[in-house]
Amino acid sequence: MKRSILLLGTAIVAACASSPASTGRWAGQPVEFFTRTANAPDEWATRGVAGVAPSGDWLSQFNDPLMVGLVNEALTNSPTLESRAALVRASEASTRVARAQRRPSVSASASAGVTSTENTFGGSSDRNTDGIYGVGLDASWELDLWNRLGSGIGAAEADYAASQADFAAAELSIAAQTAIAWINLNEALAQERVAVLTFEARDRVRTLTERRFQRGLADALDVRTARSTVAQAEASIAARRQITGETARRLETLVGRYPSAELDAPAEIPTLDVIVPEGNPALLLSRRPDIAGAEARIAAAGLRAEQARLAMLPSLRLTASASTSTTEFSDAFDPEKIAANLIASLVQPLFTGGRLDAQRDAAVAQAEAAVANYAAAALDAWREVENALAADILLAKQEEAQVRAVEEASLAEELAERQYTSGTVTIFNLIDSQTRRLTAESQLVAARASRASNRVAYHLALGGGLPSGTAGAQYGTNNIDTDAAAGGRS
Repeated sequence: MKRSILLLGTAIVAACASSPASTGRWAGQPVEFFTRTANAPDEWATRGVAGVAPSGDWLSQFNDPLMVGLVNEALTNSPTLESRAALVRASEASTRVARAQRRPSVSASASAGVTSTENTFGGSSDRNTDGIYGVGLDASWELDLWNRLGSGIGAAEADYAASQADFAAAELSIAAQTAIAWINLNEALAQERVAVLTFEARDRVRTLTERRFQRGLADALDVRTARSTVAQAEASIAARRQITGETARRLETLVGRYPSAELDAPAEIPTLDVIVPEGNPALLLSRRPDIAGAEARIAAAGLRAEQARLAMLPSLRLTASASTSTTEFSDAFDPEKIAANLIASLVQPLFTGGRLDAQRDAAVAQAEAAVANYAAAALDAWREVENALAADILLAKQEEAQVRAVEEASLAEELAERQYTSGTVTIFNLIDSQTRRLTAESQLVAARASRASNRVAYHLALGGGLPSGTAGAQYGTNNIDTDAAAGGRS
């Protein structure tokens, strides 16, 4: 009789599964989501296109082995990357959990107990105590009639691909942050050097003014003014050293060292060539790990929406058990004492208070949000590249103009010092010329540092792989496992 019920149930489900239209009648139409972005032009609006993929070795243009060494150290010691790696392992384990749902589950049990019964016969009573022993084996398996479990597996695999993409994005971010922090430290030291030069220049003016005062060629106002500028220069040195210390600690934290502000730098800012545009907007979307992650999340959300829809369809589960229960321990393993059964259960949700409908609608909305997030991420990626290309042009012009400003201001300062010594100009003319020259030098340092930082941001925006020779190069974007996401969509 049980076999007849099993065959009947299987036949009913097979009939349902053979009709594609049946799932639409019972659970709505299948759901599927795809990436959506604005139309991408064939070339960058700011600087055209090179037509080739960006190079991975973007650190080499700085010609700075110390920078490469610090990037390697950061990739090796970063707690952020350790956290991301742990999340990748957790996501991989979740895929194994999802796959296990398609496999049968088997459990074994053993029991031992005592029964006590009282027998009354002929006015007397007697209590019997017997041991009860048993062993059991239970198995269950759900047939994936509508690929509901398969959709869950695909979603988990897409999540795994997204976690790998997040790890690659974190690696690129750590490398870029370290490179920029190194540039910032060099800039801070260069600005500190300018502050020291400012102090020395102000002190020379003070000495010159005091001598002129002793000879009756300057008044007390000039002396007080000169001494005031020296004090201001001292304060500027202290402020610059504070910035240098904070910048050094920031870099030390990134590379995994104790933030003691002991890291030193040569205070040199690289002079860079003009950016050569690489790739194009469409190619960018296939290179950026954050875009790969957003695409994998669309696949995961879409598959979960389909899984929620399929949960409204019937499910078929097979259960089997075998057990013994006897008063003799040796009989617990006797095959002749085993009682077994096999049951096939077909369950169709009829009324759940709207829970399944709500779960399906929520999953669909989550998938729609993932599509919108992908579109936003693509726009942000294009914006970052266009901003970096445009900024390089303007920063190059700033650097060129500041070089001329330093040259002219230095000549003006020399002329003003000679004229002040001869008494043809006032101390205010000399201080003004010094200020212009020192300000120009400071602005030149800032312009070069901004251009170098922008160059790092440009390569980060391109989503290029880590440079060869760095500690995490083997985890670059080219090694992201997007096959899981693609397989989940099929």
